[in-house]
Amino acid sequence: MSPTAIALVLVAALAHASWNLFSKQAATTGAVFFIWLVAAWATALYAPVVLISVLVSRPQLSGASWLFMAGTGVLQAAYFLFLQSGYRLGDLSLVYPIGRGSGALLAALAGILLLAERPGPVGIAGIACIVAGIAAIGLPGRSSRPGRPAGITTVPDTGNLAGTPAGAAAGTPAGTPAGATAGAAAGAPAGAPAARPASALKAAAFAVATGVFIASYTLWDKHAVSTLKTPPLLQGYAAFPVMLAAFAPLVLRDRQRLAGVWRSFRPQVLGAAVLAPLAYILVLAALSFTAVSAVAPAREVSVLFGVLLGRKMLGEGSLPRRLAAAAAIVAGIVAIAVG
Repeated sequence: MSPTAIALVLVAALAHASWNLFSKQAATTGAVFFIWLVAAWATALYAPVVLISVLVSRPQLSGASWLFMAGTGVLQAAYFLFLQSGYRLGDLSLVYPIGRGSGALLAALAGILLLAERPGPVGIAGIACIVAGIAAIGLPGRSSRPGRPAGITTVPDTGNLAGTPAGAAAGTPAGTPAGATAGAAAGAPAGAPAARPASALKAAAFAVATGVFIASYTLWDKHAVSTLKTPPLLQGYAAFPVMLAAFAPLVLRDRQRLAGVWRSFRPQVLGAAVLAPLAYILVLAALSFTAVSAVAPAREVSVLFGVLLGRKMLGEGSLPRRLAAAAAIVAGIVAIAVG
């Protein structure tokens, strides 16, 4: 890759890991409220960019193109819900690499099973590396360092998936305090007990479910941009207005809580709204003059950034093991891409 492409991919990877950090920090409140706010701001902030692109390129969109733009919104809505639920229970440095790694793994397996692709020895070794990395990163380790990261406020968690009672979707027993399983997102009070292995296991399960939807919308969007010729920028942007509309009935009936999430997590909302689309746009820019086989695996260096951010910003533990496991996941993704 050229130095310009490398710079774009690295900035995109850092942007992707950073908006996941913001999502983790905001995971102490109901997922749909944070996601809806991010979708609202992303829709508004990037609308001028998309409008200019449409006016310049004047794409010819078929009925199937519109269907696939709506479908990516549904798939990514589920992706965001499971991701936030995983962050509510587990560390950034656990959920993020497992989600990204399992998504790449499942996409590769889908190619083998559904598209009759036949990876060579290097690709098979890559699949084994990802499996080993996911297994290693999911092992229980020492607790995160206590203490609340500066500037993060806690909003009582009264909802998780689609506004269900706290812990209901994640399996938290009734009556458990809202912050008991919130993890390092908003920081536990000094001297708080370590997160239970059961919570880490549930977080890993949510991360794998997140990976299922990563693989699903990756294959879905690939068909949209390669077969239907939907502009990638338009396909990527479509998810945000769809999520905005889909979650509106849930969040707008509790405007007081929505306002509370906005007050408490305004920097995280704005940061995720800017960086989530930006990470994708930067990758598209790199793809405009660089082979996808080079860009796609290179961007997954974001999992290393995610582990480092988890340690630096949230005080998460088990850094050497999780960093080594994340490196194995990245190596596996690269091997699948080239093999």
